[in-house]
Amino acid sequence: MIKNVKSRQEVLEFDLFGFRLSYRKTPMRRAALLALPLFFATYFVSACSDSAATIPAIAYPETKRGDVVDKHFGKTIADPYRWLENDVRSDKGVASWVESQNKVTNAYLDPAAYRDIFKARLKQLYNSEQFSIPVKKAGRYFYSRTSGVENQPVLYVRDSVDGAGRVLIDPNSWAKDGAIALAEWSVSDDGKRLAYAVQDGGTDWRTIRVLDVNTGKVQGDEVKWARFTTIAWAKDGSGFFYARFPEPKQGEASQASVENHAVYFHAIGTPQAKDRLVYATPDQPSLLQSLNITKDGRYLAITSSPISLRMELTVVDLKSADWKPRKLVANLDNQWSVIDNVGTKFLLMTSKDAPRLKVVTMDIAAADPVITDVVPEQDAVLNSASLVGGRLLLSYLVDVKTEVRRYTLDGKADGMVKLPGIGTAGGFEGGQDTKETFFGFTSYNTPGIIYRYDVASNTSRVWSEAKVASDLSRIAVEQRFYKSKDGTRIPMFIVRRKDVTNPAPTLLYAYGGWAISEPPAFSPERLAWVEQGGVFAIAHIRGGGEYGKAWHDAGRRQNKQNVFDDFIAAGEYLKAQGITSQGGLAINGKSNGGLLIGTVVNQRPDLFAAALPQVGVMDMLRFDKFTGGKTWVDEYGSPARETDFRNLFNYSPYHNIQSGKAYPAILATTADTDDRVVPGHTFKYVAALQAADIGSKPHLVRVETRAGHGAGKPTDKIIEETADMWAFAAHWTGLKVKPAK
Repeated sequence: MIKNVKSRQEVLEFDLFGFRLSYRKTPMRRAALLALPLFFATYFVSACSDSAATIPAIAYPETKRGDVVDKHFGKTIADPYRWLENDVRSDKGVASWVESQNKVTNAYLDPAAYRDIFKARLKQLYNSEQFSIPVKKAGRYFYSRTSGVENQPVLYVRDSVDGAGRVLIDPNSWAKDGAIALAEWSVSDDGKRLAYAVQDGGTDWRTIRVLDVNTGKVQGDEVKWARFTTIAWAKDGSGFFYARFPEPKQGEASQASVENHAVYFHAIGTPQAKDRLVYATPDQPSLLQSLNITKDGRYLAITSSPISLRMELTVVDLKSADWKPRKLVANLDNQWSVIDNVGTKFLLMTSKDAPRLKVVTMDIAAADPVITDVVPEQDAVLNSASLVGGRLLLSYLVDVKTEVRRYTLDGKADGMVKLPGIGTAGGFEGGQDTKETFFGFTSYNTPGIIYRYDVASNTSRVWSEAKVASDLSRIAVEQRFYKSKDGTRIPMFIVRRKDVTNPAPTLLYAYGGWAISEPPAFSPERLAWVEQGGVFAIAHIRGGGEYGKAWHDAGRRQNKQNVFDDFIAAGEYLKAQGITSQGGLAINGKSNGGLLIGTVVNQRPDLFAAALPQVGVMDMLRFDKFTGGKTWVDEYGSPARETDFRNLFNYSPYHNIQSGKAYPAILATTADTDDRVVPGHTFKYVAALQAADIGSKPHLVRVETRAGHGAGKPTDKIIEETADMWAFAAHWTGLKVKPAK
């Protein structure tokens, strides 16, 4: 036992809308700090092999409490950890707090035998050759490839579909820590130039550069402050379109407000200062611009949206001299996206009068274009669409599984694209005259396979196939349906070894927001858990896009509690059905899913043995104050509106920690350069957890350096973080972890 850790406790209580919260300030003594590594080494290693009857108290670093108080609609709410919102890279106090927290967490995790086993196995599972879906331009094939445990994928080009690849860009040479990534890239139609975006340390900011494909030399063009953008080349290769924000003030890039997104054109060989402003919405500064060019190169299509499935649609005729934008849809009532065009007739996907989406045409030659159905709304959700080789290839989500249906341009059914099994397929890019296209397929027990597809014959062949060092025939995938609190039928996938037939420690995952679906996909991380005899389950709860607009609406804003009820019901179902051992349920979610985990732990702490919230949105009263938070109000509601505020406060993870109840073990993870969901969310949440009287199980935070919200994270950092999380969850759920044979 650690001696002299609790020589004094100061209990502070305050009332938040009827919740009596107790915060204990526990001074740490130097002797306790020195004893931490030895203590945790002894405790955690032994605990991994035999669960301890009593749990020694953990000496958390002392977190200073401020006296910040806010008033919301007549309610007084204390925010004692407001100072932890400051940027860790510029505030010495926050940096010191993070360092102290990481020391405690590392001391707890480093000696864990399970951690090393998971780490070694993850390296083996990641050590496989993998390809991205190739992009064909002027007879050349561009794709990314990893040959093993490289930190970043490498970009290649082939001169023929099955020819030898040539390296174009190897981002692994850009930084010793592997934290600078190749992000978005686009090839000119003549295949001679490549515009590519560089992502440094996980930030959402991008710097775009241009490479000569023939020589492999980087040209002098440099475009900064791009963010949330695609790159679309002009047909003649003279330049490209992109979206950016105004340059932030010096030193404020990591916490700059995401407003006034605008579309620009960069002419090759000119400085960025001369880039041409093409489109902006200064009257609606929170809208984000998404752009693409029709295959014939004539039209630039722009959708403007508050990060939701509601958007305006604008087109720019690039043959005109003035590039004057023309707004085709001037309201934010429905979802719109351009599939392609045949002359002035546009093919579009829309949710207008079709919650599960449909395909329509709009002839923009008319002053007041008429919308005509081509493929009406179906019994499944239309996920994506492309026009290739004279056929419409429509990808549908049927109970969270992909079906690809073929149609002629006048909307007549023309068969199906055969897939290798139950899973997820995507790709099918090309043009109206293209004879070939490519698509990828994956499932929980199927690593990525890429197929070359012949549109005319409706046949495909394997172009590349990932090989993983695992006998995947041992892995069973099962879909079930369960009822939520209000009787709603919720789909769930359950993945486990075929020989695991008794209740077993389970990792339950969900997202539940932003109309984002979570279809079946292979994951080395999840496989590492399942191989050890654990169960992986994913609940497709409301708030996602699995069943269209109605499913999303049922889990957003005032309906957000449905998301939490669905997830809690999933946990109860897994136990009631004998899939999960009674004390063996761990839960995991990222970003909006981190919000989910923080909330359900507060609402049902008794249900879970361990919780792993990642980069979560934890302060629902101030999320709109940071970076892109203002654009989230369409999903969550606005803290500035009273009805929304009351709803947000009722579930905000930071504000609803319940002292006096025993909480599960919690390991929250975030990253110092996350400028999408700033790490202050997690910092404040963990500080409040550690101060509350919620039992003796550990409530820790793991803060990654030079990493952001997830995109571009180096493979070695992914492996390290996953090994830490799985070791933590394995111990607290009772999963017995053994080295791979």
